[in-house]
Amino acid sequence: MSQEKTPSESKTVMTEIVLPNDTNALHNLRGGKILHWMDIASAISAGRHANSVVVTASVDNVSFENPIKLGDVVTITAKVTRAFNTSVETHIEVWAENLPSQTKYRCNEAFYTFVALDSNGRPRKVPGVRPEAADELKHYEGAMRRRELRLVLAGRMKPTEAKELRTLFSTEELAG
Repeated sequence: MSQEKTPSESKTVMTEIVLPNDTNALHNLRGGKILHWMDIASAISAGRHANSVVVTASVDNVSFENPIKLGDVVTITAKVTRAFNTSVETHIEVWAENLPSQTKYRCNEAFYTFVALDSNGRPRKVPGVRPEAADELKHYEGAMRRRELRLVLAGRMKPTEAKELRTLFSTEELAG
């Protein structure tokens, strides 16, 4: 496969404004809408890294830290954290801004995984990732544990096969 890419090469920033049709009865942005926006931003990021069409393979734990209100501006930043054989993990962070009060607040973050596809719709190899900044290195190093956990939870890997997670699933440590 071609040479590695840096996370900054895949960085995607998407900005939206919360309109009435995007909100629930409490005038907060609907969870499904923010997940949709996050999927778009992270898919663009993964596609930039893979130089191909990508499809969503998984979405890791998304916690909604703060509600996003009607009229707020939402900024979603996505960057590739690590690439495996045919899959790419992205980290997404969401911030909201109330323009009249000039208040910015963090809303949530998540890790999405995508599979790169060739022109026939089959998985294709992706370039590796070369982290540069400290936060990029932290996400890169944690990506293997997150990947193994996703595979174990999906039943595609036995807990005993998860090298990075061995201590988490070790019966000896639980019994001791």
